[in-house]
Order: sequence, then structure tokens, then C-alpha cells
Amino acid sequence: MNRRQLSTAAVAALALAAGVSWRLRPAAPPADVTPPPPAGPDGATPAAAVDPLQALWPLRFERPEGGELALAEWRGKPVLLNFWATWCPPCVKEMPMLDAFQRQHAAAGWQVIGLAVDGPTPVREFLGNVPVSFPIGLAGLDGVSLARSLGNSSGALPFTLVLGRDGQVRHTKLGALTQAELDGWAQTER
Repeated sequence: MNRRQLSTAAVAALALAAGVSWRLRPAAPPADVTPPPPAGPDGATPAAAVDPLQALWPLRFERPEGGELALAEWRGKPVLLNFWATWCPPCVKEMPMLDAFQRQHAAAGWQVIGLAVDGPTPVREFLGNVPVSFPIGLAGLDGVSLARSLGNSSGALPFTLVLGRDGQVRHTKLGALTQAELDGWAQTER
């Protein structure tokens, strides 16, 4: 190998290493998902002081049919928050069960909310075939970061979070739900 080829190979190796390290860097939190933390008395905003549950309620999401889903509308109610995607077979399978839960427990104040970690077009097409009676918000890929901030360290789907009337987490579930789990959760917030 001559000096020119060696130099070219070294530059290519450095560029590859820089690209890999850039790609593996920690992702910055999405700007439109997490509101800025409140400023302290000195004007500083320590990120560690932000409670993810408090940051959850002011969030707003576009709805597949148009309009906006504002989570604050359901504060003070028991909420079953389900992160899902059209490309996730267990997510798709549990949608009718979540819809039945919503219809059965709405009179008791329960609210199921689906946050789609997906694009608008696939979600609209899916809901055209499998309509649900609960609101869906389009969280997109930012939904993964939101789910992680709420306890889903792997970012896998489906991920379900049950919030009590006081806004505190009662249950979390990574993976497909069962009817027995839903029935048990319904008993926790009567």
C-alpha cells in the first residue's frame, strides 16, 4: 500500500468512526414533547427536578382525524395510556380489548388514550379498518422518548400506563395486555 492509499484509508476509518459515534450518541429529548422545566429561584432549570408525570399533563398531540388531543382534559380521572403502533402485532391485537374496556368503564370515569408511535397515514388507515371509541394522539417517534421518561426503559411496544385519579402511576405493563389485567386495574379506581 502506498502512502496515498494509506492516507485515504486512514481518513475513511476516521470518518466512519466519527459517524458511528455520532449515530450512537444519546438522543436529545424532543423539543415538542417535554415542556421546559420550571425555573428555580436563581433562574436555573435543573433537568433532574422535572417530574415526568407533571410534564405529561400539558402535552398536546395531533389527532388522526384532525384537531388536537390535550392530555390535561383527563387529569383527575383514571387514565389508561397505551403507546402503540400499527406495525406492532400485539398492539393491533389488543386494540379491540382496549376499546371494550373504554366502553365498559367510561361511566366510572375511566379514559383510555392511545398514543400512536407511528405516522399519520398508517394510523388513519388502521383506524378506518379498526375504529375505536377512545381518543388517539399521534406521538410519532417522539412517543418512544415519552414512554421512556415514564418508565419504559427499552422503548418497546406496546407499553401501557395506568394513572389514578390523583395522577400517580398505579400500574405499568410492557407487552400485550390480558383481559385479567384490565379487569384488575378497573377495580383499583372505583
